[in-house]
Amino acid sequence: MTYIVNDKCISCKYTDCVEVCPVDCFYEGENMLVIHPDECIDCGVCEPECPAEAILPDTEKGALEWVQFNLEKSLTWPNITERRDPLPDADENLDKANKFKTLFIDQPASQNLRACTKTNNDL
Repeated sequence: MTYIVNDKCISCKYTDCVEVCPVDCFYEGENMLVIHPDECIDCGVCEPECPAEAILPDTEKGALEWVQFNLEKSLTWPNITERRDPLPDADENLDKANKFKTLFIDQPASQNLRACTKTNNDL
């Protein structure tokens, strides 16, 4: 079993889950997070921390399709290990329908990439 992030995270990106993850298996897209399924240790501490209820075990109905999505995105998006503020319209977008079709931005987090670039340049 592993945990996944589904489309409820889109345009919210609360990061309370990141703060409690003992293995740092979250990765950050421009407007959502994903979990690397092979890095997740299935402890479940992240699930109750998500205000959007976007984190589910892969055994839940509808979760299996998100396992591959989480894996693919976690291979190209930057790792996130610290809590950040949610997106500005997170509360407004919390219960919107069809978020994947209407709001998903398929790119790595620009804020996180800037931080990574700065760190790498400082080496």
